[in-house]
Amino acid sequence: MQFYSQLSKISFLKKRYAFKFLFVAFVGIHLPLIGLVFFVLFGKEHFTAESAIYFILVVTLLATSITLWALKLLIKPIELASKALQKYRKKRIIPQLPTNFQDEAGLLLANIQSAVIENERFIDDKQDLVYLLSHDLRAFAANAKTLATLIVDEKGSAEVTEFAHLIEVSMTHQLELIGSFIKLIHAEEEVSKKSKKLTSVSIESLVAQIQLEMEAKLKSKNITFQQNIKLLSVKLKIDVDLLTRVLVNVVANALKFSFENSHIEFSVFESNQRIIFEIKDYGIGFDPDKVPELFQKFTSRSRTGTAGEHSTGIGLYLCKKIVEKFDGEISAVSVGVNKGATFTISLPSFD
Repeated sequence: MQFYSQLSKISFLKKRYAFKFLFVAFVGIHLPLIGLVFFVLFGKEHFTAESAIYFILVVTLLATSITLWALKLLIKPIELASKALQKYRKKRIIPQLPTNFQDEAGLLLANIQSAVIENERFIDDKQDLVYLLSHDLRAFAANAKTLATLIVDEKGSAEVTEFAHLIEVSMTHQLELIGSFIKLIHAEEEVSKKSKKLTSVSIESLVAQIQLEMEAKLKSKNITFQQNIKLLSVKLKIDVDLLTRVLVNVVANALKFSFENSHIEFSVFESNQRIIFEIKDYGIGFDPDKVPELFQKFTSRSRTGTAGEHSTGIGLYLCKKIVEKFDGEISAVSVGVNKGATFTISLPSFD
C-alpha cells in the first residue's frame, strides 16, 4: 500500500487508478531508452555495437522486472479489499480499511468499509428488535400459561380442564422455543466477536471442568465417565471458554442418548499435527444417512433422550459453528440405531 499511497500524492495521478498503471507502464517502457542514452553519453570509450546490444537486453529485462513488480504493488488495494470482504463474510471480522484515497480503488476501499459498518449497525438494530419481540412473545406465552394453570387448579369441568391443560403444555413448549431462540442469538453474537489467539490449554483442567458440570447427570443415569488422555497440555488458537462449552455440549449430548448403567469414553490425542477430542457413547445412536441433519439449527432430528430429556435443537449447531470458526472440524459416526455414536472434534495444533 505504501507505493500506491506515494503515487496518490502526485496531483495528476490522485483521482485516477488507471492513470497510475499507465504512468508506471510508461516509465517502464522508456527505461531502456533512458539507459541507452546514458550509455552513449558516458560510455563512449567502451561503445561498440555488441556492447550496446548486451546493455539494451540487460536494461530491458531489468526494466520489465521493475515494471511488473510495481504493477503488482499497485494491485495491493484490490487484494486488501478482497481479503477484508472474505474475512468479514466468513468470520465477521470488521476491517479497518483506509478511506482517504480518491481514485477508483480508494473509493472501493471506502465503500467496503462504509458498507461493513452499516451492515453491523443493521445487525445490531435487528438483534435489538428480535430481543424486543422475543421478550413480548415470552411475556404473552407466560401469561397464557399462568391463566391455563389457574383454570386447571380451579378443577372445573373435565372438558375445560383438559383444554386448559393442553394450552398449558403448548405455552410451555412455546416458552422453551423462544428461550432457545434467544440463546441462539446470544451465542452466535458471542462467537462472532471471538478472535483467534494462541492459548496453552491444560487438558487436566479442561476434563475436570467437564466432569464438574456433568457430575449430576452422570450420577442420575449411573454412567461412568472413562478417560483416555494422552496429552497434558496443548497449544490451540481457540478461546478456552468456547472450547469447554463445545466439549460439555457434546458430552451432554452423549449422556442424553446413553442408556442407564453404561459408560462414555472421552479421549484426547494428537494425530497429523491436529488435536483430537473423541467422545464415544453406547446409546441409541442414529441412522448414518442422517449425519448432516444433526448439525442443523432447530433440526427435525432433535429427539428425546433416554430419560425423557428435551432437546433444544441448537446445541450441536453451535458446536459446529464454534469449531469451524477456529479452523476445526466436527464429525459424528454411528453404525446404526441403538449401536452408540462417536463424535470427533479436530483442531490444528501449534506446538
